[in-house]
Amino acid sequence: MFVLLLILIVVLFGFGFLSPVWWVVAAVLVFGATRYGRGGRGRSGGSDFGEYQDYRDRRERQDRWDRRYSRQHRARWNREDRRDRERRG
Repeated sequence: MFVLLLILIVVLFGFGFLSPVWWVVAAVLVFGATRYGRGGRGRSGGSDFGEYQDYRDRRERQDRWDRRYSRQHRARWNREDRRDRERRG
């Protein structure tokens, strides 16, 4: 696929000597290939490692959120339990 894209870009560049519109088309194709192709998928660079990093970052944020709020709830539950025991006893 990459070889066909490269050949198409070279052909369009060659047609550019006949009409400058083909140079524009070739430039747009090169831009599209670099922006949305192999090397341009977000911060991951098109690799699975980048997707794994995104997953790991989301997981770490979720873990921090869970730890933070589970501690708050645990403290509240402990206070409520103490109040209940004091009322009973």
